[in-house]
Amino acid sequence: EIVVRTILIALLMTFASKVVALATEAGAKPNHAIINSPKCYNNLTENVEFINSASDRQKFAAGMARRDAEGTPTVYRFNYQFALSQLQSFIDLHECAHHQVGDVDHPHPPRNSSEHLMNESIADCIAALRFRDEYQKSEADFKDLIAALRADMEQIGFPEISVASRISNITNCYNHYGPAGIYIRNVLEERASN
Repeated sequence: EIVVRTILIALLMTFASKVVALATEAGAKPNHAIINSPKCYNNLTENVEFINSASDRQKFAAGMARRDAEGTPTVYRFNYQFALSQLQSFIDLHECAHHQVGDVDHPHPPRNSSEHLMNESIADCIAALRFRDEYQKSEADFKDLIAALRADMEQIGFPEISVASRISNITNCYNHYGPAGIYIRNVLEERASN
């Protein structure tokens, strides 16, 4: 368990230090339809809005969870046309998860801190569970997600140990955990007790 946690932390440190979102090839051409956003409510039961954006300078798909200037919980979806639908879904669900467990309503922990890395791991796990239970149409969808994630992480230079560790965490959640709602409730209860 300590080795797995150490590997997970190493993966998340690498991930957080490079990008918070997933990336595709810098020279990629936008050729994917942008999927509809999922239903998302934060831990205060507020509806989370999704806003699409594109940039000529940025050639990768990315997401960001935060409150907008008016205080509305929002997920910003950047350049989704560069990502497979499975990866778009995973990014949406990952960013939604930050709202679902209240991450956006607390001071952001320092980058690469254990708290920050744990937040990312939790968001990945929730995204994997929701992907499995709400998005996935066949086992091939999960395999396509993992292949796209692996390709993107390798393309932007993550070391194999980081790629393998993140995929291992996502796959473990996907294969062994129950519904996302129970997982989210447990996270919120644990945080409330600390």
